[in-house]
Amino acid sequence: MKKLLFFLVFFTVAISNAQKFDFTIDHTTLIVNDLKTTGDFYQTVIGLKEIDHPTKDPGFRWFSIQGNTQLHLIYKEDVVMKKHKSSHVCLSTSQLDAFIKNLVENKIPYEDWPGTKGAVTLRADGIKQIYITDPEGYWIEINDAKH
Repeated sequence: MKKLLFFLVFFTVAISNAQKFDFTIDHTTLIVNDLKTTGDFYQTVIGLKEIDHPTKDPGFRWFSIQGNTQLHLIYKEDVVMKKHKSSHVCLSTSQLDAFIKNLVENKIPYEDWPGTKGAVTLRADGIKQIYITDPEGYWIEINDAKH
């Protein structure tokens, strides 16, 4: 009886703490002033696959990240976005060392969280992470978290 009571209490607490809605990230959007250069960066340096924009509008470049998750770049000539390292896109890869080698080969600087050039941060939870900026100055965290 005690085991059953424990199970029921545990199960009830687990359900009440579960995510209420089954969210996934569909896409994130960045406003850019140079769509070609920035889009080419995400395609060649980051290695994202470009996908068609449904309307073929030349002011957009869309990229597939994984599954249905996408990155949307939107060209705006007169909009300048404020950028800060704390506000960043984060991508995970099981091949962080190979990605860092790719950055070095392409002469793309990277740094750890405090800003030490060429360094890797080891977070308190054991995840390794680096930070880079795209041609627009947006920060990108690349880490080796396993999801």
